[in-house]
Amino acid sequence: MTVKDITKILEELAPLHHAEDFDNVGLLVGDYNITVTGVLVTLDTLENVVDEAITKKCNLIVSFHPIIFSGLKKITGSNYVERVVMKAISNNIAIYSMHTALDNSMSGVNAKICEVLGIQNPKILIPKAGTIKKLTTYAPIESADKIKTALFQAGAGEIGKYSNCSFSTEGLGSFKAGEGTNPTLGNIGETHFEKEAQINMIFSFEKEKSVLKALFESHPYEEVAYEIVTLENTNQDIGMGMIGTLENEMDEVPFLESVKKRMNAPVVRHSKLFGKKVKKVAVLGGSGAFAISAAKRAQADVFITSDLKYHQFYEAEGELVLADIGHFETEQFTKDLLVDYLIKKIPNFAISLSESITNPIKYL
Repeated sequence: MTVKDITKILEELAPLHHAEDFDNVGLLVGDYNITVTGVLVTLDTLENVVDEAITKKCNLIVSFHPIIFSGLKKITGSNYVERVVMKAISNNIAIYSMHTALDNSMSGVNAKICEVLGIQNPKILIPKAGTIKKLTTYAPIESADKIKTALFQAGAGEIGKYSNCSFSTEGLGSFKAGEGTNPTLGNIGETHFEKEAQINMIFSFEKEKSVLKALFESHPYEEVAYEIVTLENTNQDIGMGMIGTLENEMDEVPFLESVKKRMNAPVVRHSKLFGKKVKKVAVLGGSGAFAISAAKRAQADVFITSDLKYHQFYEAEGELVLADIGHFETEQFTKDLLVDYLIKKIPNFAISLSESITNPIKYL
């Protein structure tokens, strides 16, 4: 298998176009066309991880965090990022990063946290906006079914777990073909009136190219009239964080102790406790202060995340408990998730879980 073959499989789980705009995901080092001898999965790509890949004869590192986040103006080995890139290149090792593409996945980082903590029926906490578009087109009534079928096959008309969704109305369309045209209906120079169907359906933004291809190939007109608009609707299957419920409600302290144990957290920093029961829990792996207001709107009893600053704990405002368990701790099981996923997809391939410790934070 090539690097491209492996990354296509990974992108079924976490499409790169679902990543945040600020992020740097995808193949960061290497060639998509090289044959893969083995895959090493890690949270961070550091020098010791590259050494481990060399030892294990893995020439593809799949990393959650991107080793190259902002642009490199030179590669001289003057810092750890440059040294990693140099070592990877000199040993023909490719590095692929998933980061916020996996954060935004329905089966990604936050789903894994929910699994570890026993949080049931998880839903996206902050659904991603600007990812749903609507197509409107006009066609002769007798061609409408053929066009809709082609659009459905291209991925349009999917809403949650429903597919083949559309709305059509009938009306009277008009057009006049000019010189040099080849109209399917009507004559050049004459205004033609045709009973037409207006077809409306939504699609996920990354499918626009395939949807338009299907429209043009199935439509009988020489010039296809269509409109595409981006909707304000949020996508319930893509987004940051998750919220769900515990099977049995718990007191706050026992719950936080359980979180500390299950997530292997040396310490849990938290806001004021209220002596209330915990039933509804929100989670967001990595730095999640931006989601505090969303957790409150969702009426979470506890919000588990990391990297909260001193004054951000005040934002609990008596509405919920904020629990900071550490950045590494919230994301540490991500590499297990990826290894399990790849083994299921390519069971006879060499997939290794990195044994290197990459947590930069130590505790006394």
